[in-house]
Amino acid sequence: FHLHLRYEGDNDELYFRDELQAHPSIAKDYETLKLSLWKPFQYDRDAYTAHKTDFIKRYTLIAKEEFKGKYENNRPY
Repeated sequence: FHLHLRYEGDNDELYFRDELQAHPSIAKDYETLKLSLWKPFQYDRDAYTAHKTDFIKRYTLIAKEEFKGKYENNRPY
């Protein structure tokens, strides 16, 4: 299991997930990125995560605009 705990209102991962689900080409690009990082950083989780950060931040910002307000006011996901 991989459990993510966040403070209330920190919905970045939900927005990123929504962006990947809504845009298969972006999801494919993310898959390609992750596969390219797998071997070089197989034993360095921090570096693996760091190399994905810019991609994740870019598409999270886009998703927050695209799905603006989706997770405001405690709306269920």
